[in-house]
Amino acid sequence: MGTEAVLGSAPRRAGGADPLWSQTADIIAGRVERGELAAGARLPAERELCARLDISRVTLRKALAHLVNRGVLTSSHGRGWFVTAAPAAPEREWPNDLESFTATARRKRMRPGALVLGHEVVPASLDVAERLLVPAGTPLLRLERVRTLNDVRIAVDLSLVPVALAPGLEQADFATASLFEELRERGVQPDRSVVTIEARAADRALAAELEMAEGTPVLVLDQTVYGRDQRPALLSTLRYSGERYRLRTTFQPR
Repeated sequence: MGTEAVLGSAPRRAGGADPLWSQTADIIAGRVERGELAAGARLPAERELCARLDISRVTLRKALAHLVNRGVLTSSHGRGWFVTAAPAAPEREWPNDLESFTATARRKRMRPGALVLGHEVVPASLDVAERLLVPAGTPLLRLERVRTLNDVRIAVDLSLVPVALAPGLEQADFATASLFEELRERGVQPDRSVVTIEARAADRALAAELEMAEGTPVLVLDQTVYGRDQRPALLSTLRYSGERYRLRTTFQPR
């Protein structure tokens, strides 16, 4: 059994800061990364954590669940929450696992942000319906955002999700919320994605949104994300500024 970890330092609550659960998760993850919380250590009881951090249990559990998804913590029913004993994955710019823009930003210790360009329910076209394996005309949440890192415009993200797949998703505030996290809260677990990557030149509209010159190279990632039932859960097209984003990965022989 691992020793019990010690926590302190309540999350900041300044206006415009990240959500309180995200601040809480960052505090715990930071202590793990600095070695202040050792692998295998058990966190204090939830009631004690809430008192130390001055947060509600709902906020705490959302932070802890997020850290479990990131692989920072593990949970054991009836025993509590533990710092994962697995070694941390090497730093990388192109994730080998399925990771949202928000999660990637936090892993790289940057502040994610979003400017919502469009947030509406629309009928699925024939082409989109075919990719999502739903009838044409199916109501979809169409969400378009400019994604930022530390307030710098990095990409324009267009996502399409069947409304019936995650009821209430269209009510979320995506100026601050993560689409993947909102899906998980509604029982949809993104499991894998099939991605096509290509280079294009920014048209006038895209260039304006990313505050760059028309014709500037952009990297386009078009992906279909599948849930654990292996059915398509969402379509996403991310158009990154080629001058502000780089992908790096490692290929190994099989």
